[in-house]
Amino acid sequence: MPRNIADLAMDLTRNYPRSARDLFAGYIIVGRMLDKCRATLNGTQGEYCYNSRIDWLFLEFAGLDADEFKDFVATGVTDEEIADWIHSHAAPHTPAEIAAWNFKLKCGRISDLPPEQQAWMQDYMLKHVKQEVQRRVVFNFDMLDAEEGRLG
Repeated sequence: MPRNIADLAMDLTRNYPRSARDLFAGYIIVGRMLDKCRATLNGTQGEYCYNSRIDWLFLEFAGLDADEFKDFVATGVTDEEIADWIHSHAAPHTPAEIAAWNFKLKCGRISDLPPEQQAWMQDYMLKHVKQEVQRRVVFNFDMLDAEEGRLG
């Protein structure tokens, strides 16, 4: 029996979604994407956007469609049911390929980004990350974790 999406959705105007680094169904990014998706369906997404660039990284790798994922989530399924759905619908990858993809993104350095993106990240960090935490921002996902208080 489907649950009410309001019972499952986070209020992202008051809380942060999961870290992009957290594993869900064996992949990084997915837990965060799910939190944003449920909040969007519930109208409690605040400044967060479902189907963002970070979500696209997973969706492209897994060969999944953002609207199909959202439609399935809208039925009120649990985290476990969503993990099962991902496993049955995602493009086939070996555990080694998934681990390599996870670590490539998780360990991607800001210094490896194109100069324009580095400049944007620096400007964003100066505006949104506490000064005492800024020196710890090295990897791409550090910016999110720093802004959301997980690095400080």
